[in-house]
Amino acid sequence: MNRPRVIRNKQGERLDVAMTQARGQPTMSCLAVIGHGVTSHHDRPYLVALSEALAAVGWTSARVSFAGNGASEGRFEDCTLSKEVDDLGAVIDAFDARRTAYVGHSMGAAVGALRAAADARIDALVSLAGMTHVQRFMHQHFAALTPGRDVMLGREHAVLSQALLDDARAIGDVLDAAARIRCPWLIVHGDADDLVPVTDSQDLAEAAPGDVELRVLAGVDHVFTGHAAAVAELVAHWLGAQLSRPKA
Repeated sequence: MNRPRVIRNKQGERLDVAMTQARGQPTMSCLAVIGHGVTSHHDRPYLVALSEALAAVGWTSARVSFAGNGASEGRFEDCTLSKEVDDLGAVIDAFDARRTAYVGHSMGAAVGALRAAADARIDALVSLAGMTHVQRFMHQHFAALTPGRDVMLGREHAVLSQALLDDARAIGDVLDAAARIRCPWLIVHGDADDLVPVTDSQDLAEAAPGDVELRVLAGVDHVFTGHAAAVAELVAHWLGAQLSRPKA
C-alpha cells in the first residue's frame, strides 16, 4: 500500500490527510482512516493520540480533514454529512490496503456508519461519541441559529448552512444503516457527554445486528478531556486484536 501524493473528492477538492506510519511495519498494509466531527479537523489532540497508539499495534493511520475543514480544499458552507461520506470513500479509494478500518468521532462516526453500511471494504469500524439521531442533534443545537449568518458551537469559521440542515433532515438518523453493518464494531461513549448524549450510542448498539461492543465510560465528556490517552489505548487494543482475526 503506497501513500497517494494527492487525494481528491468527487468535486475535485484536495483532502488534507495526515499519515502516521505503523511502527515496525515495512509497508502500510493495514490502514485506519480517522474522521473528525462537525466544525472540526484532523489535528484535534485526541485524534493525534489515537494515531500514535494505533502505530504501536500495527495500524498505519490516515487522519482526514473533510472538505471545507482544516487545510482541505472546499467551502465550509458546502459541508454536509452526505458529502463527508463521499469524502471517506475517496480516501479509501486512494489506498490499496490489505485491511481498512475507520474510526470516526461525533458526526464523523455517523459518516462511518453510513459508509460501512454500503462499503464492504471497511473491515472494522469504531464510533467515538457518535452522533446517531442526526436531525435531532441539529435541531437541538442549531434551531435558534440563522443559516448563513450564525456560527455553530462558537467557532467563527463554522457558519451554519442550510445545506447541512437539509441533508440532516433527509437522513434523520443512522439506525437503518447500523442494521446493515456486518463488520466488527466498537462503540465508545462517555456518560458525561453534554453535546451528543450517550443514549445515541446505546440506540446504535441496539440497532446493530452483528459483532458490536459498546463501552460506556463513566465521567467522560464529548472530547475525552483528561481521558484521551485511555481512549486511544482502548481503541488501539481493540483494533490490534482485529489483526489476529481472519479477514472476512
